Amino acid sequence: MYYHGGGFTYGDLDTHDGVCRVLCRHSGAHVLAVDCRLAPEHPFPAAVEDARAALRWAFANAQRLGADPGRVGVGGDSAGGNLAAVVSQLAARDGGPAPTLQLLIYPATDMSTRHRSRELFREGFLLTDGEMNWFEDNYLGTARTHAGDPRASPLLAEDLSGLAPAIVVTAAFDPLRDEGEAYAQALRGAGTPTTLRRFPGFIHGFINAAGVSRTARDALVEIAGVTRGMFFSTTVGSGPPP
Repeated sequence: MYYHGGGFTYGDLDTHDGVCRVLCRHSGAHVLAVDCRLAPEHPFPAAVEDARAALRWAFANAQRLGADPGRVGVGGDSAGGNLAAVVSQLAARDGGPAPTLQLLIYPATDMSTRHRSRELFREGFLLTDGEMNWFEDNYLGTARTHAGDPRASPLLAEDLSGLAPAIVVTAAFDPLRDEGEAYAQALRGAGTPTTLRRFPGFIHGFINAAGVSRTARDALVEIAGVTRGMFFSTTVGSGPPP
């Protein structure tokens, strides 16, 4: 399951088709791309509801799609990484079934606090502070009433134990870097197996540059390889991915 980025306000199956194709080829896994409702027409929690419903559908239809229903993972980048983290938490608490892996690529994890990286890289690194404010206003409303809700800010969840093993990817010059890494540390602190990889020299959105940048493509291929290995290690007995 892959949820695309775009600040909860834009992006679709086409903007992330190349990313999903590389992940599919190099992870050895089927990739089911999901297109959730977007803000401001559909504010929080519409995207969360869609993401959770899509995961239920994936489990129910995995075998029909030629996939292994015992090995369903979730992934996403930026806003999609937020949704992947949130549905992992929800599925672990609401009766599931829960995913066996979560791939979180520079995820937004905390809309209640301005982490240091957001100040360090507020301008000049593609994703700006002004854009982030605009995304959050569209998604949560200008009052930010739900900023502290774990379904918007998964870092604020009271219990992060018992979740699927996680791969957390961050970029060195990304406003979201510190909150993504804080989430990785929180997962580890709760006993959830977590691999954290910070890519030096990259800015937010680098996986979408894989078609024009060799270094970005190499990074995405590496992420896919780690995903492949993690899928196997977390489902020993099912055999390696095809």
